[in-house]
Amino acid sequence: MGRHISASLILRTGAPQGCAPSPLLYSLYTYDRVATTNSTTIIKFADDTVVVGLISDNNETAYLEEIRNLENWCQKNNLLLNVSKTKELIVDFSTKQERNCQTPVISESPVERMDSFRYLGVHITQDLSWSCHINTVVKKARQRLYHLRCLRDFRLPSKVLRNFYSCTIESILTLNITTWFGNSTMQDRRALQRVVRSAECIIHTKLPDLHSIYSKRCWTKARNIVKDLSHPNNGLFPLLRSGKLLRSLKANTERLRRSFFPQAIETLNQTST
Repeated sequence: MGRHISASLILRTGAPQGCAPSPLLYSLYTYDRVATTNSTTIIKFADDTVVVGLISDNNETAYLEEIRNLENWCQKNNLLLNVSKTKELIVDFSTKQERNCQTPVISESPVERMDSFRYLGVHITQDLSWSCHINTVVKKARQRLYHLRCLRDFRLPSKVLRNFYSCTIESILTLNITTWFGNSTMQDRRALQRVVRSAECIIHTKLPDLHSIYSKRCWTKARNIVKDLSHPNNGLFPLLRSGKLLRSLKANTERLRRSFFPQAIETLNQTST
């Protein structure tokens, strides 16, 4: 830290949990584990790794081969895959033909196939609807409204109550909001907003609505991607010939039109005019 250097320590069993450089060291250790085909992608966040495969014409060869490559790489690098926590989710909106997908096998154990699973705090379902995630979020936020009422009964200042709401309730309601809020239903949005209104009644202070937070975070995240030329999604924000507005992405479905990138481009264009 600065000019100060700690004593050296040889680690033979991994990085200590809670140590500041541990996430960086792990990321460096797994840096070379990347996808080997154009139809597969490997997403890594610390020790949570996801293999995404695009399966066309019922050909799962590349996807299954990617999983085997990941398993072999882990064995060579002294890492152990937790098969009991490994899940498979199939997203398929095709109505032309039935798919009989082969179950992946890791360490001679079949991977459990799920209709939904929780990844980095977000519940993802096979139909890409967000009701499951929003219901879980609303239930968790309502439980914390009880503690907000207790603090109000202790006659704490409104500023303290507002900070408590922002840290413990709003943070839950808005976790990864740019991912799911755009495709949420009106019923789900009303359920979310009811939590906000309940908190307003407790604090007696106007609180920001979730749609405003969503728009602001879309704008902030989009601006960061546009400025970062090395970002893998930078190319999804093409400028028009005028050089002032961004070209809207072609969206054939309502689900895509309401997803992050089209909504972010629309938000950036509105602030540019």
